[in-house]
Amino acid sequence: MQTILVMDDHRDVVDIVVKMLERGGYRTFAAYSGKEGMGILTTVTPDLILLEILMEQTDGWEILEKIKKNAATVYTPVLMLTSKQLTPAEMEKHANDIEDYVLKPVTDFELYTAIEHVFHRRTTIQSEVDRATKEGVDGDIVHEYALLVRSIDINKRFLNLFETRYNLNNSYLAANDDISRALKKLDATIRAQKTRLREIEGKIR
Repeated sequence: MQTILVMDDHRDVVDIVVKMLERGGYRTFAAYSGKEGMGILTTVTPDLILLEILMEQTDGWEILEKIKKNAATVYTPVLMLTSKQLTPAEMEKHANDIEDYVLKPVTDFELYTAIEHVFHRRTTIQSEVDRATKEGVDGDIVHEYALLVRSIDINKRFLNLFETRYNLNNSYLAANDDISRALKKLDATIRAQKTRLREIEGKIR
């Protein structure tokens, strides 16, 4: 049974999400503040953390940084489950540290889908890494492959999130150079990563 830590300072939200997860067959831990969540992580290693950004004492971005700076939790995947819209600046700063970004309110199906996507991606990448390592592929190449596959998938999900939020052809976006530039940069990054991934795939398969 996969374990999930839910971290949010709105008690009723945490309780609702915990019930949703338990209905889906997950084992849960509930934290009603960032401080409480970090305390739980000193004794528990969950398979996934669901983290709200908008918390009063310490916001989710600060908690995320603490999680990723801690050797015991640096590899624990974090999915942002939040009521805050993601900005391009936040995406660029935190993309390497989060597995997905889901806006509340969320249905059971949407939440389960996002969670299982994270688990499936990690399992698939690890399987390919194990195979390539067993076959003697250079470790640096294998590591780069794993990073690229993960990054491409996450960046594509971010791009889809922004495309859903903003009509790429509307006048607001056309007038907002920061958003337009961020989306173009993200699209260019994905294309460059895919090109490099194709080069690497020829070496590991």
